[in-house]
Amino acid sequence: MDVFRNPKTLHHLKRILPFGIIWLVLSWFILLIESMATGYENQRPETDITVTWSILLFASLAVFLVGILMGSVEVLWMGKRFKSKSFGQKILYKMGFYVLFMLLINLITFPIAASIESNSSLLDHQVWEKFANYISSTTFLSTMVSLSFSIFVSLIYAGISEHLGHNVLLNFFSGKYHKPKEESRVFMFLDMKSSTSLAEQLGHKAYFRFLSDYYNQLSDAIIQFRGEVYQYVGDEIVITWKEKDGLHNQNCIRCFIAMKLSLQQKSDYFSTTYGMVPSFRAGLHLGKVTTGEIGALKKEIFFTGDVLNVTARIQKLCKSLEQDLLVSGDLVGELPKSDALTFTSLGKMELEGRQEVVELFAHNNGTF
Repeated sequence: MDVFRNPKTLHHLKRILPFGIIWLVLSWFILLIESMATGYENQRPETDITVTWSILLFASLAVFLVGILMGSVEVLWMGKRFKSKSFGQKILYKMGFYVLFMLLINLITFPIAASIESNSSLLDHQVWEKFANYISSTTFLSTMVSLSFSIFVSLIYAGISEHLGHNVLLNFFSGKYHKPKEESRVFMFLDMKSSTSLAEQLGHKAYFRFLSDYYNQLSDAIIQFRGEVYQYVGDEIVITWKEKDGLHNQNCIRCFIAMKLSLQQKSDYFSTTYGMVPSFRAGLHLGKVTTGEIGALKKEIFFTGDVLNVTARIQKLCKSLEQDLLVSGDLVGELPKSDALTFTSLGKMELEGRQEVVELFAHNNGTF
């Protein structure tokens, strides 16, 4: 069961599970509406299946698994195929694929449900006679309309989740930050080296593709070490962890190392495509923030606190101190000790716009 403890696997499962829930809830809702409209009686027994508890259980399980199957296809494969398309085009193309896919599923599951209803073999001629009546009936048409609606709602969810971020969407639904709350978090401000000259060299269109490839290459490491992307600001990324997740097994430091390795492994591609391999500097700090929903025209999960200002100023010192990673003393003091990942104190330093000095540490290049 170790596979389910893998952060990347858990990330995918958290994104896939809502598809099953959406399909299950919608199927119950549609069934309830249809049952109320017919007085809870099967008025077309020659084409419709009478809903018993065993049929309801089978149908609920089948619908949930179909939703999970769609979610798996969407998250692991289909979602990546149309990244270059607009939101509307994505919905249109994917609808066509999933409707055909669900048509096949419908044609497979109906005979099974019919055999359960009649308590007979799947090969019984009555089962297939009912199946023949079904596919030429209005019931079949209404079923496909219901499936298409479920597909559409699922794709809308997938699109919103992709644009807002899965965790942000769940936080909005749960109302976790509807009332501001204080929490302790680790922040990493990560800034690309020589980005200005590269943007001038490539031009804005090629530079945009470069940034997209750069962000995509870093994403697996962020997921693997339980980070959350708070903001993309030009060529800068702000990554955050809940204190427990960031400190555990030195995840925030390991994430930095993994992102560096990921870019190195893709160096040939970047060099050939863009003429350079991207690199970055980062600052890390730990502190209290107030987290809540903010915005009148557009809602966001927003962090406020001195820790963000301090982290940004620590990151700016990386260049002058010739360090790729600077870590605050507050964070180093809380990190679990490790022989593989160690730090060297650079002393206490003043940060721009602040009177209070902060002890900074450089990371000694280690392996894991």
